[in-house]
Amino acid sequence: MNSLFNRIKYTVQADLHELLDKKEEKNPVSLLNEYLRQAEKQTEATGRLLDRQAKLKEELEKERNEAAAMLKKRRGQLELAEKSGVEDLVGFARDEIRAYGNRVNELDRTLAETDAELIGLERKYEEMKHKIKDMKVRQLQLMGKENVTRAHRRMDQVIQDESSGIAPYSEMKAYVEQLGGKIEKEHGHDTMERRLDALAIIEQAENTKEADQETV
Repeated sequence: MNSLFNRIKYTVQADLHELLDKKEEKNPVSLLNEYLRQAEKQTEATGRLLDRQAKLKEELEKERNEAAAMLKKRRGQLELAEKSGVEDLVGFARDEIRAYGNRVNELDRTLAETDAELIGLERKYEEMKHKIKDMKVRQLQLMGKENVTRAHRRMDQVIQDESSGIAPYSEMKAYVEQLGGKIEKEHGHDTMERRLDALAIIEQAENTKEADQETV
């Protein structure tokens, strides 16, 4: 009866330990892991935005270079039109020069702003990546502390005293020794029984031998 009670108790304790392990999944390490995953996603998204911003800058530079080229071209054409005295071409060339000049100036301002914004974004992006690295280091630190805590808790379950409510090492040892004693007892009983059977066989053989001698 006592053995049955102990087996039931150990089964309940095993289930309790499993529940505690599941509860431990909702610990700071798990929360940090989730936060780290979200931060990595945000960092990847930011990286894609930076790539897009760099491509937009390239497009602006392309537009600026084309406008500057047309401005230079129209200035040369204006000189020819003025020398030729063709007034309508002179007026057209001046309008074109004004339009392309304004465009170049506007694109220069936009590119300056874009450069400053891109530099700021790249700095923040690098800061984000450093934060991710710092969180990964913190993750490893917490995982190490968690492993140590779990190891201590499991070792304490084995070596703690009776007041803990969990089977101590002494009780587990007694239970194992009880099982071992039962096995040894059964083995001893089987050994005695075999020896008794052997004696009975020897006795029977001797009686048969004596009977044969008397007959002779």
